[in-house]
Amino acid sequence: MAKTIGVLTSGGDAPGMNAAVRAVVRAALSKGMKVYGIRRGYNGLINGDIFEMNALSVSGIISKGGTCLYTARCNEFRYEEGINKGRDTCRKLGIEGIVVIGGDGSFRGAADLSAAGINCIGIPGTIDNDIKCTEYTIGYDTALNTAIEMVDKLNDTTSSHDRCSVVEVMGRNAGYLALNVACATGADAVITPELGYDLDNIINELCDARQRGKNHFVVVVAEGIGNSENIARAIQERTGIESRATVLGHVQRGGAPTCRDRVAATLMGCYAVDLLEQGIGNRVVGMKDNKIYDVDIQEALAMTKSFEQNVFDAVKITAY
Repeated sequence: MAKTIGVLTSGGDAPGMNAAVRAVVRAALSKGMKVYGIRRGYNGLINGDIFEMNALSVSGIISKGGTCLYTARCNEFRYEEGINKGRDTCRKLGIEGIVVIGGDGSFRGAADLSAAGINCIGIPGTIDNDIKCTEYTIGYDTALNTAIEMVDKLNDTTSSHDRCSVVEVMGRNAGYLALNVACATGADAVITPELGYDLDNIINELCDARQRGKNHFVVVVAEGIGNSENIARAIQERTGIESRATVLGHVQRGGAPTCRDRVAATLMGCYAVDLLEQGIGNRVVGMKDNKIYDVDIQEALAMTKSFEQNVFDAVKITAY
């Protein structure tokens, strides 16, 4: 049974990470554990940027975006020497387990540290919702709502000028954010890394819609596709429709987390502490059938996540 644990956030920040940190700290304290906050992910673990946390350390952070522990990527932790440094830091401070909040890369580090003798539990925190072992990741709902608000505003000005807006949302390797933003905003087309795109087909569909009386358009593009400026330029050149590209960028990572992200983060954080209390490590906490569960990290990393073909089909069916 773990008596002393640590918590860190790693990789890209996501709204709700603070809620997860708060849950871990408060749940651990309720069980009589000592809790250390590890700043800037695995870099902080290697370099000893660590401090003891109490109930007041996480007071008022549940509603804040970003992460109070800061975050970073750590190349050194990809190698045995870096992992051993992290293990030695844990042993020096008596840390028996760590809750790691992040994505796949963070979980690989957690698996390596677990193998080195420090129990680790991963909590999925990424706005891309691309962690294979879970139906939902912390930050996804907030990012969705942020992007939807931005696209709605663009749609207002686009309709006023009879334009086409090509809107790039985040999602380097996954199109879940783009798909659902497109569906929720009534976009005319969506382009994702999973399916790629045929620009000729998209342009033909826009032209058909214009012939039926539509005078403004929205095309949502996932970050992993890129080329938003080129896509907008091609649409304008080949259709005569004035077109503009807008990259929403990192605004999607920020802002107060939604209710769903706060609740999911809290439940996952409490669940992770329960596992560490039992001396269990090398697990990822996830959501399956809308319930919290856990799975072996290596098994989680080997899973595949299906493309939401039904959402893609719905976008096409409901376009003008």
